[in-house]
Amino acid sequence: MSIQAQRVAEMLDMLPEDDQNFVYEFVCKLIKAWDPEYTKLTPAEAKELEEARNGEFVNSEDIDWDNPDNYSKI
Repeated sequence: MSIQAQRVAEMLDMLPEDDQNFVYEFVCKLIKAWDPEYTKLTPAEAKELEEARNGEFVNSEDIDWDNPDNYSKI
């Protein structure tokens, strides 16, 4: 998460619950207006896609399928 996103989350957490819900709905509307079909990539997603296109990927044998939460790129 970016520093800006962390700061926004911290400020949002200071608001009363009703206002938090309002901000959440407002952000959802902003995102849908920016990308109505959720097809745009974040910078991190674009980087991962480019790496995959260049043959830089993780072999499925390198993933601990019993503990996917412990996954890290190799």
